[in-house]
Amino acid sequence: DHRDLHSFPTRRSSDLKGELMEAKDYLAIDIGGTRIKYGLLDRAGTLIEKGDVATPNETLSEFVATVRQIVQTYRFRIRGVAFSAPGKVDHGDETIYAGGALPFLDQVNLADELQLDIPVAVENDGKAAALAELWLGNLTGIDNGAAVVLGTGVGGGLILNGALHTGAHFQAGELSFMHKGETRFDADSYGKIGSAVQMIETVATVYDLPDVKDGRAVFELINLREGPAWDIFKRYTDDLVLMLLNMQAVIDVQRFVIGGGITAQPIVVETIRQSYEEMVARRPQVRDGFTTPEILPARFGNDANLYGALYHLLLRLNHEV
Repeated sequence: DHRDLHSFPTRRSSDLKGELMEAKDYLAIDIGGTRIKYGLLDRAGTLIEKGDVATPNETLSEFVATVRQIVQTYRFRIRGVAFSAPGKVDHGDETIYAGGALPFLDQVNLADELQLDIPVAVENDGKAAALAELWLGNLTGIDNGAAVVLGTGVGGGLILNGALHTGAHFQAGELSFMHKGETRFDADSYGKIGSAVQMIETVATVYDLPDVKDGRAVFELINLREGPAWDIFKRYTDDLVLMLLNMQAVIDVQRFVIGGGITAQPIVVETIRQSYEEMVARRPQVRDGFTTPEILPARFGNDANLYGALYHLLLRLNHEV
């Protein structure tokens, strides 16, 4: 139901002011490498409607035109636009750096590009997922926790002293840049070894499945808890637990919540929890001196970043961040 920019009648400024005073909802937009997801939400975090479009991945101008079209669809119903974006978001000047799978977003300020007359806020996608859990999910009421998002890489966000911890350079929680070892610097990054996508492709390749991205078929094999599929999956969860143990040694959280599409499979969080207990049991110093944090699935699935982006916008409007 997308209409282009010219399909709306011209509004007088007095009309626009009146309509904006009546507008009470917000538009959240989650920028992904392949799809742009968007949702209309109210201030309480109720998702009223949602949709998605293919992400234009060639040029910034094409990308901005697509986003403008989405915004225009809801323009007279919304009080602000909240973005979840790949890459580092510097809240000193609200600029995106690197841009993840969309390198044309590097050094882009979306508010400047869009030139809207309503508030615009942008947050990193991993931090948005953590904010969603803090606001309405499984980190609500938790003073010290962390969200770990398993996808193409490993995203994350840290909740310390009841608030999102961004760090000195707005890059705290960039878990894909952690390393298991240094002998193969790139291959040993958690962006590689913690990749749910790569784990699924590895299992699919070993079993010669027709589609190496068929997660459903792969988890049918994993759920048998035997053979190469189980061995690959168990090694994957063991590697993730090493990352959690390292994080816990530094930040000492009450609870980890694990998100990402594969956590729809109960065996994922169940096995991560089991792997954590096994590793702690093998190290008496850790077993006796460390309190094991809770490890739970995240409440929100693929819509997490919509909720988190909106919460970031609301915090900014309330001058809390």
